[in-house]
Amino acid sequence: MKIGCPTEVKPQEHRVGLTPNAAREAVAHGHEVLVQSGAGLGAGFDDAAYLAAGARLAPGAVEVFAESDMIVKVKEPQPAERAMLRADQLLFTYLHLAPDPEQTDDLLASGATCIAYETVTDAQGGLPLLAPMSEVAGRLAPQMGAWALQKPNGGRGVLMGGVPGVGPANVLVIGGGNVGTHAARIAAGMGADVTVLDRALPRLRYLDDVFGGVFRNRYSTEGALSELLARADMVIGAVLIPGAAAPKLVSRAMLADMKPGAVLVDVAIDQGGCFETSRATTHDDPVYEVDGIQHYCVANMPGAVPRSSTIALGNATLPFVLALADKGWRKACAEDPHLLAGLNVHAGRLTNAAVGAALSREAIAPAEALEI
Repeated sequence: MKIGCPTEVKPQEHRVGLTPNAAREAVAHGHEVLVQSGAGLGAGFDDAAYLAAGARLAPGAVEVFAESDMIVKVKEPQPAERAMLRADQLLFTYLHLAPDPEQTDDLLASGATCIAYETVTDAQGGLPLLAPMSEVAGRLAPQMGAWALQKPNGGRGVLMGGVPGVGPANVLVIGGGNVGTHAARIAAGMGADVTVLDRALPRLRYLDDVFGGVFRNRYSTEGALSELLARADMVIGAVLIPGAAAPKLVSRAMLADMKPGAVLVDVAIDQGGCFETSRATTHDDPVYEVDGIQHYCVANMPGAVPRSSTIALGNATLPFVLALADKGWRKACAEDPHLLAGLNVHAGRLTNAAVGAALSREAIAPAEALEI
């Protein structure tokens, strides 16, 4: 199979879909790898590293898309990239279609087969290709929130860990999953007073058993959320429903009860965000203010640490890239129901029920697409 890796073109996105080590593995499996010249520079991988791994270089994205059977990326394809997709092509990347009807329409019109990292599952019910970026984003969230809390950046002027005689920042993490757990660990490590809200009692028991002395947890109710919002200097939104739009857990009206200059960090912004007032921002202009509350809503947070993020993501995606290349997408998905769960679009049809529900579109079962 010819595997193509173009340069990411989303603003301030420096990750790359394939590392030189991944390219080497694919070449060793008998595949051809075509990498756009300069694609890895933002993550610290130069063209020479890809050439040494056995990959070929292409001068631009047009050549990569034209020659490749499978396109491996990081972020969702931008409009110019979507225009280059074709019906016999496989796209393997993050898609986040639920809040993005324009991208969905373009992918359906292309006829391409699109497998989304964020809906691939595992035997434990987890999301193995979302997990590494969730870990990175979770660990970044308190760091970015601490920056936004500084007075010159519009925040309350509160130090995360306080100092002797002065209390620490009060941090609320909404969601005790992968993102929330990593966010709470780092915020607590910075010295903040941290509480995690979740509605899954088994998860709360796990967090209490493992981190009981590091941060607190509460069962999430409207009353608990209202109480903790009023106390918070920083709120980290870390709620995910696989494939679907994130629920809006904090309304604009609730901002009136928060401390002026408090910070909301919405890690769920890729799926539409879990605060009513959230809108996607970039690393160039990451923060905006609504009703006196600072909002940090960067849609590709892990892009701030592209080398770490690229390697972490590559470690997770490589087995699936090789399976798709070695077997073809139909056989690979037929043999692996967890990979099949990642199928979102095929031959002009939506194949993910959560995306279909979010966009009010008809969706077929992924297994049906294997027969089309």
